[in-house]
Amino acid sequence: MPDSYSPQYVEAAWYPWWEQQGFFKPEYGRPSVSTPNPRGIFMMCIPPPNVTGSLHLGHALTNAIQDSLTRWHRMRGETTLWNPGCDHAGIATQVVVEKKLWRERGLSRHQLGREAFLQEVWKWKEEKGDRIYHQLKKLGSSLDWDRACFTMDPKLSAAVTEAFVRLHEEGVIYRSTRLVNWSCALNSAISDIEVDKKELTGRTLLSVPGYKEKVEFGVLVSFAYKVQDSDSDEEVVVATTRIETMLGDVAVAVHPEDPRYQHLKGKRVTHPFVSRSLPIVFDHFVDMEFGTGAVKITPAHDQNDYEVGQRHGLEAISIMDVHGALVNVPPPFLGLPRFEARKAVLAALKERGLFRGVRDNPMVVPLCNRSKDVVEPLLRPQWYVRCGEMAQAASAAVTRGDLRILPEAHQRTWHSWMDNIRDWCISRQLWWGHRIPAYFITINDSAVPPGEDPDSRYWVSGRSEAEALEKAAAEFGVSPDKISLKQDEDVLDTWFSSGLFPFSILGWPSQSEDLSVFYPGTLLETGHDILFFWVARMVMLGLKLTGKLPFREVYLHAIVRDAHGRKMSKSLGNVIDPLDVIHGVSLQGLHDQLLNSNLDPSEVEKAKEGQKADFPAGIPECGTDALRFGLCAYTSQGRDINLDVNRILGYRHFCNKLWNATKFALRGLGQGFVPSPTSTPAGRGSLVDRWILSRLAEAVRLSSEGFQAYDFPAVTTAQYSFWLYELCDVYLECLKPVLSGSDQEVAECARQTLYTCLDVGLRLLSPFMPFVTEELFQRLPRRSPQAPASLCVTPYPEPAECSWKDPEAEAALELALSISRAVRSLRADYGLTRTRPDCFLEVADEATGAVASAVSGYVQALASAGVVAVLALGAPAPQGCAVALASDRCSIHLQLQGLVDPARELSKLQAKQAEAQRQAQRLQERRSASGYAVKVPLEVQEADEAKLRQTEAELKKVDEAIALFQKML
Repeated sequence: MPDSYSPQYVEAAWYPWWEQQGFFKPEYGRPSVSTPNPRGIFMMCIPPPNVTGSLHLGHALTNAIQDSLTRWHRMRGETTLWNPGCDHAGIATQVVVEKKLWRERGLSRHQLGREAFLQEVWKWKEEKGDRIYHQLKKLGSSLDWDRACFTMDPKLSAAVTEAFVRLHEEGVIYRSTRLVNWSCALNSAISDIEVDKKELTGRTLLSVPGYKEKVEFGVLVSFAYKVQDSDSDEEVVVATTRIETMLGDVAVAVHPEDPRYQHLKGKRVTHPFVSRSLPIVFDHFVDMEFGTGAVKITPAHDQNDYEVGQRHGLEAISIMDVHGALVNVPPPFLGLPRFEARKAVLAALKERGLFRGVRDNPMVVPLCNRSKDVVEPLLRPQWYVRCGEMAQAASAAVTRGDLRILPEAHQRTWHSWMDNIRDWCISRQLWWGHRIPAYFITINDSAVPPGEDPDSRYWVSGRSEAEALEKAAAEFGVSPDKISLKQDEDVLDTWFSSGLFPFSILGWPSQSEDLSVFYPGTLLETGHDILFFWVARMVMLGLKLTGKLPFREVYLHAIVRDAHGRKMSKSLGNVIDPLDVIHGVSLQGLHDQLLNSNLDPSEVEKAKEGQKADFPAGIPECGTDALRFGLCAYTSQGRDINLDVNRILGYRHFCNKLWNATKFALRGLGQGFVPSPTSTPAGRGSLVDRWILSRLAEAVRLSSEGFQAYDFPAVTTAQYSFWLYELCDVYLECLKPVLSGSDQEVAECARQTLYTCLDVGLRLLSPFMPFVTEELFQRLPRRSPQAPASLCVTPYPEPAECSWKDPEAEAALELALSISRAVRSLRADYGLTRTRPDCFLEVADEATGAVASAVSGYVQALASAGVVAVLALGAPAPQGCAVALASDRCSIHLQLQGLVDPARELSKLQAKQAEAQRQAQRLQERRSASGYAVKVPLEVQEADEAKLRQTEAELKKVDEAIALFQKML
């Protein structure tokens, strides 16, 4: 066994062996997955990472938690499936391949054509798409890779088509022209989760794709509309942050109770640039306090204005095309890009004398997180999912308790979202993704009028074009040969296929063994940031399409931040790659990664400074086990995680401690050691044997309860404390004299206890630290030849199996530990680090005396003391002893005579005494100064009082020591 722990050595070979042996498959150890299992079934699907993705700390946290849970359930004997999968990530993947195509061949996707472009995407996916799987394996994730699914696989694509057709036939999916988040750079609608909200405090210049110069945001421009037919040249002043949209204004709105505008009821204003007059409408949505209390209404380019337009029957005039160029406007604005038009409109208003001012305005600018383009609300015909009824069902499932959301604080968010849900736009103007199985109908018959795009009657869906044709013929009562179908060019929102994931991966809509056994699943574990985008949609679509909830519990973990609590972002230089924590990386290596990223050169320098401040010596090699254990130890329910790499390094040192403890234990067990067939203690167990088994039983209880409650820090703390503070610091130290002693029966009993501690302790840790525990476990002898081949399929310790709680032994050892701590403290106070001073215990009663006698040998071992003797009741301690309290029933007298130079110690103590007296006097004077009680903040007063108490206690200790040394002179 190597001298010290090396993550690289330990983590090199176990994973391929686990995989090859089939340990991660639910079939392992049973004839088939449908074989009844009295221990139950555990099924969880992975939140499918993007095919373009590479591992970040959020993935590492998700996988550390999910794999720990999966391994725990598997070790408990449940039929366990953790199903892997990968998302085709429509926009992200298309952008990556388009950039690659442009870089390597100077071609756009339109030059290549749809079919050829899709072939390029598939080619890229085959070459690069499994990178994330390799990284998940590196993390030790015990997924059943034979069941891995890709959302564009034929099986999952068939489920997507089936879901769309069924929902369209029921009227849940419908076509409508509404406002969508539009990215002009991508030429596509995007979902809310793909919109970053950039907060501005005032005037800011931002770079926008397609514009050479930066564009001004964060200002409010005021201008006047002249009231029509007014004798007094009356005007209404309105303000806007997007002045170019005034070309699409169709009304001005004021509040019905605003006294300033009551006289304008029924009046209109004149548009200065287009030949239309705009009605003044009265609507409660207007805020009377904001600006002039009058607002311009542009229904085709703003969500609130769209709703006002619907209420007042206003026309929605689109003034931008899909590229962001102006349409339906007069020259000189026609054809201008939207932000060029911004400048042109402002100049024209000034020229006409209608400009009324500009001021800074804090605002939020919506940015497309893929292209960094400013998102434009545009009116487009798209496909929508009616969410009202489905959301009510999802909300009711939580209210009834059929679906548990943990931590429970997130339930309020769930109900709030479900109560205020809007219909979901599922069209995306991309090529990569599931093409919408809907067809526009053209009928070659003059008797039937031609259809318009938004008219739902002219759209038909089908599992195939032949089925769609049949439906269209039946709908219009004409023969199929008179019908032409054109499939929608768009693809479905990626979240639509992700929403079907829990059942599409199991073969739905076809019946299969996997679907009948593993659906509904047990648990869904993910970050709380996608509760709505993913979890809610899985619940809604699961209930709608299968009649069942897709899982019974949802556990939402926190978001990982840096050590200072900041969100991780490339520009701050604080993004940590989990593989860098596992393998280690130099500061230069971190800098090099920035140069290969897509950061702006100006941001690279700032990011480098961030890296230099946080990782002056780079990141040390910590290993997978330490990273996993550390992430789980951090996961306090509901709180964000401020990750300090030094804490992960601490867990690497913990792995080293496990390694050394096991190495020592194996030497202590000896070559021919044979463990007893069961873990039930046999023979004459010593007090410390009973104590360590009692502490082990407590660690087992806390681990079991913690796992059941998703309280990961409770589990990691219990296991860390057992191994480090109880097994290593106490039991192994107490064992050294026993193993080298002459009493073979006691030594054998100790060996069996030591074996049980290693066996149970490694099994406890295994879900968090699979690699190092497997390595050490494989070096232990087995209790039986039939024992499982790997730790990962060995039974997890259950409280019923480990019923070794022993309060009497715990109380006795607690006294030994208190005495040892007090002895070590005195030895440190008097600089006795290299000698073993004798120790005399003064006890308050015979019962304490008996316990103190029983543990005196342990005190010798733990405190490096010489003789440890219990004084007879009332007997004085020898001269020249330092005194300390171990408990209210036991004092310690540590022999100093002959071990220290009293004169030298006295001079040191007198200097210390003078300094403590000066400090106490300063504090007393400060506290008695006039006005102290009134002027000084309460927390400072409390701190002063605590300092004074501490100084006085120190003085008392110094005075006692001076008296002791004066007697010794």
